[in-house]
Amino acid sequence: MTDIYDGIRDIKKYALDNNVPIMVDEGIDYLTSFIVKKQINSVLEVGTAIGYSAIMMVLANPNLKITSIERDKDRYLEAVKNIKKFNLEDRITLVFNDAFNVNLSDKFDLIFFDAAKGQNIRFFEKFERNLKNNGFIITDNISFHGLTEKDESEIASRNVRGLVRKIKAYIDFLKANDEYAVSFLNIGDGLAIAEKK
Repeated sequence: MTDIYDGIRDIKKYALDNNVPIMVDEGIDYLTSFIVKKQINSVLEVGTAIGYSAIMMVLANPNLKITSIERDKDRYLEAVKNIKKFNLEDRITLVFNDAFNVNLSDKFDLIFFDAAKGQNIRFFEKFERNLKNNGFIITDNISFHGLTEKDESEIASRNVRGLVRKIKAYIDFLKANDEYAVSFLNIGDGLAIAEKK
């Protein structure tokens, strides 16, 4: 087994060198403490990337098992390699597919969205049936580098403006959802925590 600290450092370096977005330290620290505090034992992750957050989550809780979905082949293969390095194949199940083509019957304590930012509403609507009663749905990048707090006219790129609009629509969607108690945290790149009532 890879030395944990070296292994994590290698993954972070690979992410930086290859322009793969992974959770910032503050965000992952919050997520892993949340998992310990709430005794989360099962997670569905939408957006594996190279496996960094899945590895960090299972290292935080020895009882935790994760199912993680990734549609990008190169990132998926890198995640497979990383999970093998840490000998975590029995605790992290990787699914190589587009999340919208994946149908799961399992129920999870926590569902974590860290994939295509513009699809969060669709992810929520598709996967909330896989959430246990009193479970949590956590979404990363709600702040999107501070852009969701800005006026649209301040954002130069049309593509980015469109994405920001979709994230804002997701924030409104969460606020309007009476079945969940929702809090927004200014941690890392912004987290939304939706707790099923």
